[in-house]
Amino acid sequence: MSVAIVSEKGWIVVPKKYRDKYGLNPGTKVQVVDYGGCLSLVPLPEDPISALRGMFESGPSLSQELFNESKISDQHEEDKVEGLRSG
Repeated sequence: MSVAIVSEKGWIVVPKKYRDKYGLNPGTKVQVVDYGGCLSLVPLPEDPISALRGMFESGPSLSQELFNESKISDQHEEDKVEGLRSG
């Protein structure tokens, strides 16, 4: 466990092992996130557009899956109605 001390100016030193692990170099921007009584530092990419490129390309389309499920459900309902009519 590492401990950092807050200076009079509110600065802290991120331990070297974490700077190395997360690529925190001088000038790296981080988002300070406050949740559940904890503070987290989240490194921000230099180019957020490039960092997100391709994020949604892999995997099936959720809207296509919902459309397919809706078609199947509609067909089941039609089959039930047809069964009631002929039975």
